[in-house]
Amino acid sequence: MPTIFVTGTDTGVGKTRISCGLLQQLREQGSSVCGYKPVASGCEKTPEGLRNEDALALQAAAQTNEAYGCINPYAFVPAIAPHLAAKEVGVNLNLTLLNQAHDELAAQYDWIVVEGAGGFLVPLNDELTFGDWAGQRQWPVVLVVGMRLGCINHALLSAEAIARRGHLVGWVANVLSADMPNLEQNIDDLRARIAAPLLGVVAYGGAVQLNIDALKVRLQP
Repeated sequence: MPTIFVTGTDTGVGKTRISCGLLQQLREQGSSVCGYKPVASGCEKTPEGLRNEDALALQAAAQTNEAYGCINPYAFVPAIAPHLAAKEVGVNLNLTLLNQAHDELAAQYDWIVVEGAGGFLVPLNDELTFGDWAGQRQWPVVLVVGMRLGCINHALLSAEAIARRGHLVGWVANVLSADMPNLEQNIDDLRARIAAPLLGVVAYGGAVQLNIDALKVRLQP
């Protein structure tokens, strides 16, 4: 069943928000869905173990009964890049384990939404980036563009990196400020330069509403 890999132009650009919106819309269309946050840092200690707010949000959006550890196999306390957080606590991120956890979910659901960490080329371990992994798995990619000053360069670099490794099926303009100057011009410029459809513009503080039909068209072989 289809897996969508959601990445962003940076950390803090709204990957979780868009991933949750995607899960909710697919679920409302009658599909079974599950979110997957393979590696998460900045987790909090709870009586049940380490928990990450992004992974919990994915779990809630999908409305599944999957155990937390199935949705987020690697959880770390340090709020730093995941590969550095893993090194800090002496853990080796096992790609075989991550693939197995994904595949077990994919066998049960119509759609899996994988949320990466930070941007597309954030390291996963000493050998691979998240982008390399997504490319190896041939997962179609949705790029979340945080609409703020500098976003054009970040978005085009990200789109180029994705194109070199895999398939960019769409992008989302997530507005991060109520008063970003020249917002429409920035969106129009990106629309002209990114070779994938704009799936939606999410207003600052607004609801997530994506063009799922356009996404499905891009997923067709």
